[in-house]
Amino acid sequence: MSFSSLISTAASQTADAAHALVQVAQRHPRRVLALVGSVLLGTGATAYAVSTLVPDPSTMPVRQVIESVEPAPRSAAVQTLVAEPIAPFVLYRSDTTRSNDTADSLLRRLGVLDAAAVQFIRNDGLTRQALLGRTGRGVTVEVDSSNALTKLTARWTPDDSANFQRLVVQKQNGQLVSKLETAALLANTRLASGTIKSSLFAATDESRIPDAVAVQLAEIFSGDIDFIRALRKGDRFSVVYESLEADGEPLRAGRVLSADFVNAGKTYSAVWFQEPGAAKGQYFTLEGNSLRKAFLASPLEFSRVTSGFGGRMHPIAKQFRMHTGVDYAAPTGTPIRSVGDGVVDFAGVQRGYGNVVEIKHRDGKSTLYAHMHTIAVRKSQAISQGQNIGTVGSTGWSTGPHLHFEFRVNGVHHDPMTLAKQSESVQLSAASRPAFTSLAQDVRRKLAAAASLQLASAQ
Repeated sequence: MSFSSLISTAASQTADAAHALVQVAQRHPRRVLALVGSVLLGTGATAYAVSTLVPDPSTMPVRQVIESVEPAPRSAAVQTLVAEPIAPFVLYRSDTTRSNDTADSLLRRLGVLDAAAVQFIRNDGLTRQALLGRTGRGVTVEVDSSNALTKLTARWTPDDSANFQRLVVQKQNGQLVSKLETAALLANTRLASGTIKSSLFAATDESRIPDAVAVQLAEIFSGDIDFIRALRKGDRFSVVYESLEADGEPLRAGRVLSADFVNAGKTYSAVWFQEPGAAKGQYFTLEGNSLRKAFLASPLEFSRVTSGFGGRMHPIAKQFRMHTGVDYAAPTGTPIRSVGDGVVDFAGVQRGYGNVVEIKHRDGKSTLYAHMHTIAVRKSQAISQGQNIGTVGSTGWSTGPHLHFEFRVNGVHHDPMTLAKQSESVQLSAASRPAFTSLAQDVRRKLAAAASLQLASAQ
């Protein structure tokens, strides 16, 4: 017999047995129920017999044990901590002074509710002079649980030196006293980056970079980038600069240590380096080429060109004439700087030019600054590149405040807009190359880190 035949026969026998069992149940239902009940009772009895083998807890003996436990000895540090009194409750708050501050308004803004402190600031000459009527001075106060003043500290820089001043008002023997201290600023390094959307200052404001750093960036790259006309949306920059701090609080920005600027797809770099034996440092590219050229690109930091070099319709004579310089529109009082080192050849009034300064440079070059409001130099005075020589005005034949700027070579007028690009730069000495190369490698890492900060914030 085959295997399949065996399976078929077994299945048939199983079905017949099941059918027979159903027929018995239908014929004798009471007997079947009695049988099933006896089976279940037997199972229950077995379970009961097993459960009764477990001891009854109520019949088990109980003993009570009492022992004395000695606590572990306290360490010396814990004993000292417990013995010391609880430190007083102190709150710290900070803000900056405003020009219209009174003693009451300043302390209220700082959360100080102390009539005695208000009266002290009003009456104490040192404190009143340092805080009231001043703008932007950082103030920190300490108050107790009742918001009464326990200490006030103000910090500011009186000048461009490496020091700051600190005013301290503090309780001594229950009375407020004041003192003025002078301390050294500490320089820390900060990294930042930004992208141009409309202007350089808008980009630095968005990146929380101080205005002083933005001005330095414009000056550093002024020989290569025209920040008035050549900036493009999407240009980007990275910068490493000094933050001058007092007691850990930044007071003002210091020097730009390194930077790179991508303008119209081209990258310009700069690093501050002082050669051994040199009187002062200057900016170089990361390849070691000096960024200091003989002439700056513009006598004004920020302005706009209203009239370029070449033929034009004269605004007053109403005739077509040769315009021998470049006109920069700027508000009256805007500082004017010399574009190069030289000596003042003339400082005074010249008919239609109004207030004028002429500066002689080397190799037969000279520059002229006209329509000035004020003159800050005198004839025969030595002038360095970037030095202030006066302010923008509207003197002479002028239709509004602006600066007329001329550049001459051996008495012949040339286009001032090309003067910086054509001027030569200072070269790095061979002896300084090894130290500079090491510095440049470190600068590249820091500028890359600064650029990554902006990328991370954008994501």
